[in-house]
Amino acid sequence: MSKIKVLFVCMGNICRSPTAEAVFRHAVSAAGLQQQIQCDSAGTHGYHIGDPPDDRSQRHAARRGYDLSALRARQVMADDFEKFDYLLAMDENNLSLLARDCPAAYAEKLALFMRHGVRQSAVAVPDPYYGGAQGFERVLDMVEDAAQGVLRHIRSAHNL
Repeated sequence: MSKIKVLFVCMGNICRSPTAEAVFRHAVSAAGLQQQIQCDSAGTHGYHIGDPPDDRSQRHAARRGYDLSALRARQVMADDFEKFDYLLAMDENNLSLLARDCPAAYAEKLALFMRHGVRQSAVAVPDPYYGGAQGFERVLDMVEDAAQGVLRHIRSAHNL
């Protein structure tokens, strides 16, 4: 059986999507499913290619036990649409940018990440980049919620 692959996508791949990648990877590991599920993150823009996640994202995530330090920003590439089973955007703008570039055959793989939220009713994960500490904490709250929802969905859809 090939691995189920999940790609988390935001604009620059330095705040929201690497946070989602680390939180989801932690949830997958805690569930003992790291042999069945793998994840990555990318940005719709190439502003920060090769850069580590924002220091504030790393600091807030570390306080909750998530290590983002090894992650490096990358941009979504054409083969990602074929390679990944799920491409989950942090907001509607990034979803529409993905949809614009996505071949029609893979369009069903695209979705908003927060559609998997259980406790959070928001549609989008807000970009904390220009805000304060509270924004990074809110992102973590939302991402922890939706990551559990994504894992639940994958377990159900793929009989794991």
